Order: sequence, then structure tokens, then C-alpha cells
Amino acid sequence: MRLLITIIKGMMIGIANVIPGVSGGTMAVSLGIYDKMIGSVSGIFRHLKESIAFLFPLLLGCGIGIAGFSYAIEYLLSKHTFVTCMTFVGLILGGLPVIYAGLKVKKSESGSGIGVSAVLAFVIAFAFSAGLPMLKGGENMLETIPATGANMAILFILGIVASATMVIPGVSGSMVLMILGYYYGIINLVKGFLDALRAMDMAAMKEGILLIIPFGIGVAVGIILIAKLISFLFDRFGVQTYCAILGLVISSPFAIFYNTGLFGSLSSLSVWAVFLGILLMIAGAVLTNFVGEK
Repeated sequence: MRLLITIIKGMMIGIANVIPGVSGGTMAVSLGIYDKMIGSVSGIFRHLKESIAFLFPLLLGCGIGIAGFSYAIEYLLSKHTFVTCMTFVGLILGGLPVIYAGLKVKKSESGSGIGVSAVLAFVIAFAFSAGLPMLKGGENMLETIPATGANMAILFILGIVASATMVIPGVSGSMVLMILGYYYGIINLVKGFLDALRAMDMAAMKEGILLIIPFGIGVAVGIILIAKLISFLFDRFGVQTYCAILGLVISSPFAIFYNTGLFGSLSSLSVWAVFLGILLMIAGAVLTNFVGEK
């Protein structure tokens, strides 16, 4: 049962990473597995067996979530934007009790309250997460990525950047890819490879693999590097780090609404859309709280 729950948590993190404005790191925090995930990644060479036992089902679920939701994301965000976004707002905010509990533990361990540095960490993190979507320009220029040596190198670097931001709560890796102009190119790359796999199109599969592998290696490198940094911050500055995470999480709804253009269409929503959005937000919060305790 625990294995299935871990796979489900991985799926939720994977789905979160596909949606611009939603942070996979925030979802991991909300699900109550962020500390364990970071510890497993940063200590993978020292505790190989234990780390793999936890990370493998998590990564399996993450892969399933990314692959499955890559097909649905464009339709849901274009046809059911408000309802989709409200669902993820609920999934994220449902983890606030877990974050607060972690903050209380760090306060108890340090023997001090929330000082000026922790408040400053909260404010800076909140402003950063809320302001990041405003850097996004127009539509992505790159819809497809040809399998060239230069693109393989670029995808390796993008993998490092995207994975590092995916791990940091409140920072959306997909949004960073959108800012850099590669979001739809990578989404179409994943969908194209899955379509080729179903059709057993070997030529298309080979081209997809040539691009997916360097991106995947970059993702692995980025996750390991940022996990070690975050482990250090938790150990040395636990209260400040939790306050920063709290700021990143609380600002997430603004980032999601801004990035999907919802602020401009709120006045045109139907009563039923608002009702369903609120209902799914509550359901998402309950689901996160329930799964996060397992």
C-alpha cells in the first residue's frame, strides 16, 4: 500500500511539473515528502539501497504523470482554465498544515522564534515567486526541436536548469522553460516520442531518444546539485528555509492565475464554473492532506 501511495505522490508531482506556474517542489512539500526526497537525492551515494527504494517508485509515478498529462494539459488549460487552476491551488494549499508543522519542529530544535531573517526570507521568496511569471513574454517560438548536436547540448543545459527549479518549492520548472522559449518544444517532444512508441516508428523513436536522453541526464545532474544545497540550508538555516518555502507556496495561486491569464477572464466566468472550481479546490486540498499523511 505504501508503495502505491508513493507512486501516486510521484504522479501528482509529475503532473504539477507539466503545468506552467505550478511547482513540483511545492507539490512535494504539500505531500509531506520534500525532506525525504531531498535527503534521498543528496545522500544517494552514501545510502544507495534506501535512496533507490524510495526514489524509484516516486520517479516512476512522476514519469507516468508527465507522460499522461502532456496530452491533456493544452486542452484543460484552454477549455477549462479556471477549474484546472483551482484544482491545483487546492492541491498546493492543502499542504500548508504540513509545512507549518515542519516549521514548528525547526523552531523547537533551534530554541528560537521567527526572527527578522526568517520574515525577510518569507518576503523575498513570496516576491520572487509572484514576480517570476511576469518575466514571461509572448508565445513560445519553438514548437519542435530538431535532433542536432547543438540542440542536444542545449537540452542538457535546459535539463539542469529546469530540474533545479522543479526541486525548489514555488518555482515552476515548466514556467522557466516557457520563459526560455522551450516549453512547447519539450512537451511536443514527449508527445511525439510516445506517439512513435505506440506506432513502433523506429526512425521517430530514435530521433526522440537522441533528444530525451541529454535532457534526462541534465535533469538528474540538476536535481543532485540543488538537493545538496537545500539539504545544507535545512541543516543550517531550518527556520529561515521553512519561512521561505511558506512564502513560495502562499504566492503560488497568484503565479498560477497570472501565468494562465485568468485575471483577465474572471469576470466572464459562469456560476457553475466558479462553483465547480471551488468544489475541486476543496477536494484537492483534502486529497493532498490525506495522501500527505500516508
